Amino acid sequence: MTSPLSRRKKTVSHWSDIPFVTKPPLDILLCAPRGFCAGVVRAIDAVEKALILHGAPVYVRHEIVHNKYVVESLKRKGAVFVSELSQVPDATRPVIFSAHGVAKSVPAEADERKLFAIDATCPLVTKVHREAEVHHKRGRHILLVGHAGHPEVIGTMGQLPPGAITLIETLDDVATLEPPAGKPLAFVTQTTLSVDDTRGIVEALQQRFPELIAPHKEDICYATTNRQEAVKRVAPQVDALIVVGSPNSSNSQRLREVAERAGCPVARLVLRTDEIDWSVFGAIGSLGITAGASAPEVLVEEIIDAFAERYEVRVETVSTADENVFFPLPRELRDAPAAAE
Repeated sequence: MTSPLSRRKKTVSHWSDIPFVTKPPLDILLCAPRGFCAGVVRAIDAVEKALILHGAPVYVRHEIVHNKYVVESLKRKGAVFVSELSQVPDATRPVIFSAHGVAKSVPAEADERKLFAIDATCPLVTKVHREAEVHHKRGRHILLVGHAGHPEVIGTMGQLPPGAITLIETLDDVATLEPPAGKPLAFVTQTTLSVDDTRGIVEALQQRFPELIAPHKEDICYATTNRQEAVKRVAPQVDALIVVGSPNSSNSQRLREVAERAGCPVARLVLRTDEIDWSVFGAIGSLGITAGASAPEVLVEEIIDAFAERYEVRVETVSTADENVFFPLPRELRDAPAAAE
């Protein structure tokens, strides 16, 4: 069936080449769901609640979520971001672990230094940690499908002793894998992966190792899956698609890749309006917009406003799922008394 937002034939390279012309039309398809997931909301709320209860500074180990706008906003409110716990000078101040999760050595170090630590790890990441621990206790070797160097992967591998988990990034890794002899195998995955890529890797693992034990419930989180499905719906209908998000956001990068594979001619990852390349986006008739799970809606609105300055925009929301997931704050921040002023 032909989309109501079918591509228009262009007769000029850019509307601004014609003097005194009215703004050309642009149909914007807004993906839903998009933007903040429940785990990100919980993590950001944890920092803000800690600032309310305990005042500034509140220390945060690593970026609370992978979004520069969010991090800078929290800095202005009094959050101080550090790379390691050794950079926290005052043990009486709260220190929050990011939504991506941490290796067991991190809370152990916090306990040793008697730091006031608050764990804002996404509960869906914690679920993967618990799965890995159960497999290890049952004598299984664990295969972790994920990306090397990502904080979530570092945190998951750090739940168990060295050698207990083997990282699988590609199909080549599956082909060359030599697991420990005599040990049953189980797998877990990073929560923010491409659903399609992960399916291919898991199928290859199961073909090589038919007795491979899978998670009871898929590890890729609901928000990642829902956002990718919305992009798959929109991408074939538009001339270009923007993913609002930061370059170091895994789930945002996966959305861009999903758009390209779904047939979108141009897919770009953009955080703010000054990153829009108007030589690419200056002569289109339809545009898809989504946002990574750590990107706030204000940035989506900013991008739409930038296009509205150049186009006569018509916005339509394309929804593929309803989300009502909620995660409560870490217990240290629930109903705690506020600091005296």
